[in-house]
Amino acid sequence: MTTIGRRQVSEPFPEKVIVPTDLTFKRRVLMNHQVLVIALVIVWVSQLPPVCVAIEPLTVVADFEGASVRDVEIDERERSVSFTPGGTPERGWPCWWYFRIDGLERDEEITLRLKGSNATLGQQKPLAASWAMPARATYSIDGESWLHTDLGKRQGEWMIYQLKPNASSLYVAWGPPYTPRTAEKFVREITSRSFHATTRELCHSRAGRAVPMLHVREGQRESKDRFGVWVQARQHAWESGSSWVAQGFAEWIISEDPNAGWLRQHADIFVVPIMDVDNTATGNGGKNALPHDHNRDWSPEPHWNETMAAQRMIEDLILENRMSVFLDLHNPAPGDPTFFYILPGDLLQEPMIGLRNRFIELAYAKIRQIKPTIPMSNKPKVTGASYHPLWRQISSNWVSMNGNPDTVSLCLETIWNAPSSTTTGYRAVGASLASAVQEYLAERPALP
Repeated sequence: MTTIGRRQVSEPFPEKVIVPTDLTFKRRVLMNHQVLVIALVIVWVSQLPPVCVAIEPLTVVADFEGASVRDVEIDERERSVSFTPGGTPERGWPCWWYFRIDGLERDEEITLRLKGSNATLGQQKPLAASWAMPARATYSIDGESWLHTDLGKRQGEWMIYQLKPNASSLYVAWGPPYTPRTAEKFVREITSRSFHATTRELCHSRAGRAVPMLHVREGQRESKDRFGVWVQARQHAWESGSSWVAQGFAEWIISEDPNAGWLRQHADIFVVPIMDVDNTATGNGGKNALPHDHNRDWSPEPHWNETMAAQRMIEDLILENRMSVFLDLHNPAPGDPTFFYILPGDLLQEPMIGLRNRFIELAYAKIRQIKPTIPMSNKPKVTGASYHPLWRQISSNWVSMNGNPDTVSLCLETIWNAPSSTTTGYRAVGASLASAVQEYLAERPALP
């Protein structure tokens, strides 16, 4: 109480001041510091490009049958694999590629960066990259079922494919692979499914590999009274789609379709899914292999064992006057549709020309009905003297020039660079081709 004059004035009670202890002050400073650091880290991380954090590094594996790849570069940050096709030019065009990628994470997107091969033979220019660059790559997570990627994107000399397989391993390839083991397995499966099919070996290759062959016939009709039908694929190893066409052909002829039954009862049918087994097994292209490829080997002195064995069997059919239909299966240039190769008309005589044209008409009508559509031209291309210096040694030409007067001998090129160029599409072509053979032969008079 303070006295001013005679009055007493009450002083206000002083506020209680809380002075922070040294420990509390340090805690507050530390908390503020931590908040500031976290905020700075969040800002810094937000400015970084998105990065796929992978547990396992990517690895490329190419130690299995048919595999082929070279110049592999793996970018772990981008999760991409850059590569070129493998193979050596001495053993054919280096355009085939096939390998496995391990170390993938679930739900991650993988990028494939493909560049054409620079490998050359002598003074030749490198093969055009387009032969190795399908619009859609082929992939599988189990090595059995094959699918297309989305459309690739061309960036300069590179073709870029992106896919999300949702698997830890991924097989990728130029097209759906079909190896000698695939052929052997398929031929045995057909034999187990049909009493009318027999597993045979055409021969052994120069490297000692077996060449699987299927022989189909039904009933007691004697061989001399049966049409001879010969179907072969893969004289050029990289053309894997042609083996799937051969498989579709074989699947149809053992089917329950009444027309397939008629064909089995009236013909001896031989199907060779892979002719060039060595280059197929080793992942080489086969086309233009040295000294020449299988489809330039049909001469009096063949270099390749497969050609020699096929010639002998076909010559027997010719001597028996029943070499009725010969079909050599291939895949064409990148931009080509499906079409037939034929000899120029001035090199043949009737009735061979008319019969050949009738068969083409039937085959075209059936293949064009396939859905999804298989693009096909109804105008054949010719393989005469202007086509290749060894044109007489091309298999379908050799059979035409040495066959019976009514022999139909053709090369079918099935498109490989279309959305329908899948195992399903190829097999549909084979089935349509087999149906055309049946309809054509049903129009022919019975063999004497």
